[in-house]
Amino acid sequence: MPQVSHPILPGAEPFSHRASSKGVLVLHGFTGNPQSMRPLADALASRGYSVELPLLPGHGRAIEDMLGTRFTDWASGAQAALADLRSRCDAVAIASLSMGGTIACLLAENDGAISGLALVNPLLDPPAESFRDILRGLLDSGTEVAPGVGSDIAKPGSTELAYEGTPIAAVLSLFEGVDEVAARLGEISCPVLLLSSRNDHVVPSSSGDLLVERASGPVERVWLERSYHVATLDFDAEVVTSKVVEFVGAVLGGAQV
Repeated sequence: MPQVSHPILPGAEPFSHRASSKGVLVLHGFTGNPQSMRPLADALASRGYSVELPLLPGHGRAIEDMLGTRFTDWASGAQAALADLRSRCDAVAIASLSMGGTIACLLAENDGAISGLALVNPLLDPPAESFRDILRGLLDSGTEVAPGVGSDIAKPGSTELAYEGTPIAAVLSLFEGVDEVAARLGEISCPVLLLSSRNDHVVPSSSGDLLVERASGPVERVWLERSYHVATLDFDAEVVTSKVVEFVGAVLGGAQV
C-alpha cells in the first residue's frame, strides 16, 4: 500500500463505536472521507449499534496521498474494517455513499452473510469506454489530476470535505472495480435499501436502475427529491438517516448490548 505522508484533515478522522453485537460498516465515497458519513454513523451509534467508519487509503489527507492508491487498496481497507466488526458482532449491515456503495456491493457479493445494504447513490453502472479513453489521453499527456467531483450538494452552506481534484489513474482503477462489481450484482441476495437522488451530477441514476434490475434479493428504492449526490449532507439528510436507521433495525433487529 502506498506510503502516507500527510496528516489526516480535521474532520476526516475514522470513527469506531463499540456497543452491541449488531454492527454497521459505514463507507464514504471517492475523494471524500468519513466527514460525509459521520452524521449517519453517529445516528446508528446512538441507537446502540457497533459502528466502523474507516478512512479509506489515500483519502482525507492530501490528494498526493491518493495518486498511488487503487480500488484494491480501498476495498482492502473496507474489508479490514468489516473483519473487525465481524470479530465482535454476530450480524453486520453496511451503509454507504457513492464509491462506498461499489465496495459495499463487492463485500456482499463475496460474503453471503451480510445482513443488508443501505446504499446512497452508489456507483454501479460501468462508465463508457469513450469517457475512459479521454481520461487515458489526459494521463498520457502528463495530466495526473482532473477537476474534482466532491461536494455535489444543493443545500447552501453545506460542504463535503473532499479533495478539489480527481486523481485520474485512481479513478480509472475505480471504473475497473465497477466493471467487476456490476458483473456480479446478481449474487447480492440480502435486502437492499437504495436511496437515489433525482438530481445527481456525479453518478447517473442508471447505476441504481442496474442494481434494481440485477440484484437477486429484495430492493426498496427511495427517491430523494431535494438533494444532489452527497445526500447525507444535503436537504434530505434527515430522510436518509431515518430510512437507514429503520432499515438497519429491520435487518439486524434491536441493538441489544
